[in-house]
Amino acid sequence: MALSKILVDSSFLIALYDADAAAYEEVGVISELYNGQLLIPQVVLTEVVFLLKRELGVRGAVGFLERFANSKPDLQDITVADLVRVKEIMQQYASAKLDFVDCCIMALSERLNITQVCTLDQRDFSIFRPKHYDYLEILP
Repeated sequence: MALSKILVDSSFLIALYDADAAAYEEVGVISELYNGQLLIPQVVLTEVVFLLKRELGVRGAVGFLERFANSKPDLQDITVADLVRVKEIMQQYASAKLDFVDCCIMALSERLNITQVCTLDQRDFSIFRPKHYDYLEILP
């Protein structure tokens, strides 16, 4: 039986690579427990590197990229159809002011039939109701 796949959000990925993060140990346990099941949307990687470069400078971003590349991540592209769905999600949840990357993860969850997301962003993902399932399970 194939293992289920899990999408990863920026907050989770940053905490996984930041030993000073409050959730570092917790996300590390999840990462090891679900090794090989974690999918990283390309837009998440872009957001993480942007945030790390802004907060830690080039050296911090480069250090992350080196460690990240060595982990042989399973990167997922966003398709044009995903972008259409992102627009729909943004419109449907306009009052919640969901950000673009979160909406991309939501659209990917539907296209890839994934029901779990690794994130520290409880609010945005807990209000979303995907087309393929009643809700997304949030890890940790």
